[in-house]
Amino acid sequence: MNKHHESTEPADEQQITLRGPAELADALPYLMGFHPNDSVVMVALHGGQGRFGGRLRMGIPPSPTEWAPVANQLAECLISGSERRDTRPDAIVVFLCQDPAEGESGHQAMERLRPLAQRLRTACGALDVPVLEALCISDGRYWSYCCPDERCCPVEGNPLALPGTTVMAAAAAYAGIQVRGSLRDMEARLRPWGSPAGAEQEKALDSAGAVLVSRILDADGRGAVAGETLALARELMERLVRAPAATTADIDDDRLISCDEAAALILGLQDRETRDRAAEWMEGREAEAALRLWRALARRCVGPYVEHSAAPLTLAGWVSWSAGDEPGARVALGLALRADPDYTFAQLLHQACNEGLDPETLRRCLRDERGLRAGRDGDGAGASVSGTTGRHEGRRAERRPGRRPPRTPAAKRKRATGTAAGSAGPGSAAARPRAGGPQCRSRAPGQGGGQRGARSGR
Repeated sequence: MNKHHESTEPADEQQITLRGPAELADALPYLMGFHPNDSVVMVALHGGQGRFGGRLRMGIPPSPTEWAPVANQLAECLISGSERRDTRPDAIVVFLCQDPAEGESGHQAMERLRPLAQRLRTACGALDVPVLEALCISDGRYWSYCCPDERCCPVEGNPLALPGTTVMAAAAAYAGIQVRGSLRDMEARLRPWGSPAGAEQEKALDSAGAVLVSRILDADGRGAVAGETLALARELMERLVRAPAATTADIDDDRLISCDEAAALILGLQDRETRDRAAEWMEGREAEAALRLWRALARRCVGPYVEHSAAPLTLAGWVSWSAGDEPGARVALGLALRADPDYTFAQLLHQACNEGLDPETLRRCLRDERGLRAGRDGDGAGASVSGTTGRHEGRRAERRPGRRPPRTPAAKRKRATGTAAGSAGPGSAAARPRAGGPQCRSRAPGQGGGQRGARSGR
């Protein structure tokens, strides 16, 4: 479950009219850019004609005890966010998308989620914004929670339209809007390996940690590790550029990177300043290669190192956002916050992306920073991949200085998964950046031995 809600800005140019639940259900993937399985989606409507406004997505909380507070938070988030960007919504459309559990039918899944739909309707109504329609999409069918007429909304539900056969599909094709597949498929490209190769990667991370952690925590050694990390990253990006584009499963890219190389990069990127320098690779062919590299590294953060994936996932989210792929950015940033809800870099980018800010401001800052550093130091770290120009994400407020006491990976995972749904999302107290300098953090040795790595700043 993604515990950080995501909002999407409306498209201003294309205007089409959707009539009834069937066309609303068909429009959902085009509104979001992907099929949002296992999700609550809320869409704001404005004006008498119901113009689409802000959109918000969140993973469905697994426990019904979470539904009431989450519904209240989502309603407030969508309405207040819409007021900041546009105007107060006149109505809201709610979608609940979830495949049936094992042994469950689509109709049973719909009935199981009915209390959540009612909570959302009540929460929006309490803020004087009615829910115009609430749909459940499950097992290739849809149901309306608002329509009592079985002639148009039968108990067994209605089948979804065939892909590409509706007015929304035609309008999306004309506008060049692509649906990237399901949310599950997009997340699968970024999730840690579950194959036996993961054990080999974990051993490489243990070995690299035993060497690199003490160097990263040392003032002199930290700079050397940063240079080595950036040089290795550029080498791997060149290697990826020379290779054909990756397959859907990214198998080709995985084969091009050894376990030792991945381990050195994953641990090196835990340093805030090194990560910030890496974020400068954000445009053109440089960005394409960097995105492939960050995805590959995220897949290598296996076992107790899953928390370390926050750095490459956030870089992947930044590059995606910089390149105009907002759905891909939100997926990557959401996974980064799931790996480490306190990762400030991901929090700030997630909030900026959701609020519809222009990434060009950040790109300009990074270009200037890169140029100044190259001019001042003659620094080779500003070199580009295959002659392209690179860039990065602006300076961000960081955590207070000082070292945190070691934390075991298991304890950290328990803390992360125990976060209340949506509590660290944009606009919440946990999402506000905290000022301060870089911070070094060492992981306690886990079972199986080996220093787990160093985290510097956020």
